[in-house]
This record gives sequence, C-alpha cells and structure tokens, in this order.
Amino acid sequence: MIAIVDYGMGNLLSVSKAIESVVSDVEVTSSSKVIENASGLILPGVGAFADCMNNLREAELDVAVREFIKSKRPYLGICLGLQILFSFSEEGGLNEGLDIIKGKVRRLPETVKVPHMGWNQLTKMKEAPLLQGIPDESDFYFVHSYYVDPEDEDVVMSTTDYGLSFTSGIWYQNIYGVQFHPEKSSRLGLQLLHNFGRIVYGNLSGC
Repeated sequence: MIAIVDYGMGNLLSVSKAIESVVSDVEVTSSSKVIENASGLILPGVGAFADCMNNLREAELDVAVREFIKSKRPYLGICLGLQILFSFSEEGGLNEGLDIIKGKVRRLPETVKVPHMGWNQLTKMKEAPLLQGIPDESDFYFVHSYYVDPEDEDVVMSTTDYGLSFTSGIWYQNIYGVQFHPEKSSRLGLQLLHNFGRIVYGNLSGC
C-alpha cells in the first residue's frame, strides 16, 4: 500500500486521484500505524513551511515520516513534502525542517514574479528511476515561492530556470522529492507517479 500523509494541509484529493489512476492500493492517512505498515509514502503539500512542520509535530507524524524514510522504503515529497526534508527554511524566519537532507529552503529572487506559477521545464541532472520515460526539458506545473538549496549537489535530480537555476527535484537513496506538482502535470505527471509505483512495487504487482 502507498500511504499519502494527511497532516491538515495540502491538495490531498488531487494527489490521491492521480496516484489511484496508476496504483490501486492507496490510502490517505493521518495514522502513524498506517504509515509504519506502508510500502511507499507520499507527502504532498501547499502552504507555509512552519505550519506544515507544526502540524506534523502536533500529530507526531514527523516521527513516523522519519522512521519510514530510515527504513529505506520509497518516499516521494511533493512541493512542501520536498522542502520539509531540509534542515531549515527561510520562510517566515528561520524554521527547522526534518534535517534529512542538509541544506536550506530559500525564497525565489525579487527579480521574478512570485509565486512561480505555471508550466516550466526540467533539466535532468541524472537518470533517476522517477524520471524514466520522461524526456529532458519536459514541462511540469509549478506553484511555489521558495526553493530547496541542498549542500550536496549529488542529490540534485533536476533543475529549472526561473530567475536562477534552482533544484526542482532530488534523489538520494530511497528519497525522491519534486518542487513541481505531478498531479497537475497531465500525462508526464502521471508517468512520474507510475514510475514511483514501479519503484515501490517493482513490476507494479500492486497496481
């Protein structure tokens, strides 16, 4: 089963509908026990970094997410679900994240319109399983004002240009994260979610 974390914020319905179109065994949950028993984990989100972390802590889901990732099972963070993996965010002051990936979440430069909203291209930095079958320079849908800045460039899966070249996707061991929204990115977004299902289930026997 792939669990989608419900922590009181985020576009859970659109994410769950999108992943259910490619994988049948999906559960939206705020239960640590369900997360503990899941084969794969998706944490989506839109909104403020501090609110996200506070909601996770209050529900003790931060511990469940940490333990899941530590178990080496596949994790996919979407937008805020990517950002909270990092050490700190500059949004609304300096706020602590899960500190699983070393680095900061920074605001997009004042030279561009913020939030960054709409379609933009990915430049692949490595051939990751999550991007299998997705051509370089493909378009995905973004809605964000902040971006992740990892200390280790080796975790960068893709970059995108918007006032600067920022990290739009990461891959580190069992951890995947994307700044864009695959659930809003039409056919290629579904391809990415299908790839995550393949990562979780191998031959997609769980579909």
